[in-house]
Amino acid sequence: MGVLLTKRIYEPADKADGVRILVDRLWPRGITKERAHLDEWMKDIAPSTDLRKWFHSTPGAWDEFTAKYVSELKQNPEVKSLMALLEKNATVTLLYSVNNEEQNHALVLKNFIENGLK
Repeated sequence: MGVLLTKRIYEPADKADGVRILVDRLWPRGITKERAHLDEWMKDIAPSTDLRKWFHSTPGAWDEFTAKYVSELKQNPEVKSLMALLEKNATVTLLYSVNNEEQNHALVLKNFIENGLK
């Protein structure tokens, strides 16, 4: 498996990013397709709309959000597509738009993959 990174889509693209995959369900505000420098947009791997709305309306629920999102990921066929990209590429960067760099779904997704899909 290649190296898996996370990065805000608002940061400049870099060759070190490798394959750039947007993992948000919604297109990020203020970003043009040209500026995004995406290789793939995997919106169906993002948290469900209901889970995303619940999390944004429930401050302090990070641990519960993480558990619910991991539960969704265990049933999500898009995970296999992401795993295939990781097998084929030395570096893959998961792009997200939220401001919080320490608590976001891209980190949950990264940890889920690095922990053997658990």
